[in-house]
Amino acid sequence: MYSRLKFKQRLKKDLRIVFLGTPDFAVASLDALVQAGCNIVGIITSPDKPAGRGMKLTGSAVKNYAIEKGLHILQPGKLKSPAFIDELQNLHVDLQVVVAFRMLPEIVWNMPDMGTINLHGSLLPQYRGAAPINWALINGEKETGVTTFKLKHDIDTGNILLQQRIPVSDDETASELHDRMKMIGAALVVETVRGLGNGLLQEVPQMPVEPDASNPSDRDGQTGLKHAPKIFTDTCKIDWNKSVDEIYNLIRGLSAYPGAFTYLETKMLKIFRASKEKDSSITIAGSYETDKKTFLRFACNDGFISVKEIQLEGKKKMGVEEFLRGYHHLLGSS
Repeated sequence: MYSRLKFKQRLKKDLRIVFLGTPDFAVASLDALVQAGCNIVGIITSPDKPAGRGMKLTGSAVKNYAIEKGLHILQPGKLKSPAFIDELQNLHVDLQVVVAFRMLPEIVWNMPDMGTINLHGSLLPQYRGAAPINWALINGEKETGVTTFKLKHDIDTGNILLQQRIPVSDDETASELHDRMKMIGAALVVETVRGLGNGLLQEVPQMPVEPDASNPSDRDGQTGLKHAPKIFTDTCKIDWNKSVDEIYNLIRGLSAYPGAFTYLETKMLKIFRASKEKDSSITIAGSYETDKKTFLRFACNDGFISVKEIQLEGKKKMGVEEFLRGYHHLLGSS
């Protein structure tokens, strides 16, 4: 009922739209709206932050795009500040579009007559939360998607507008899926805005999901929901006692950022790309094998992870052969 639809007509109403976003992921949707001829009357993005070696104040990717296109920019420090609320009200907004932005207070998301829509990187209600792309890959999903929905009080629970399914290949990394998803999501945002503007799109409540106690991401075995919480350091540390499939999916689900890691002697080693090999004869999980020239592989409880692209603590990212040429002295006789 809420699969992807096609809205090729021009908008019947010249909607006054405010776009809220910060990173490069959001720029794709903003550019798609601009290219579609939508009336963007304001851009809300994060305040400039210190960046680089000189810690120079730097604007977000969305701000840089907005400057290039001559769009009106707002960078509130506090989203509830009276000055910001007044400025937003004076824009007489019909619809707000949120892509990769922080949580909004109700006074902001409930202001436009047509409400506020959000683009989320999963097939809601699955993978609600901050890191849906990462967790879909960590859990070995063969399919994920993007969803546009109306904001409401509880995070990622609003009525669904449109969804687009995305197949996931076995070797796809989070960064690769991110780049595909931002373009697919951008097209879905435009379709959603057109559908709402033409009055052809209806909201559909998110449906309950059947429990799946066998799925490790269904934590309580009751809701049937797979979660996508924020990624913390503990999430990124590789447990070599797990299966080769679990570890392989963790590596690609955290590549290129923040990166799954282990320790080589006392140095942190991030692994961004790897291959896997099943082997039931493994006896010491976490041990490694190498010829100190062409390969380095770590033992899991049922196979090996052969690293392909890695980064030693304090060093640049490199292929395994380059790493072995420069740092083979760190490897013992294992």
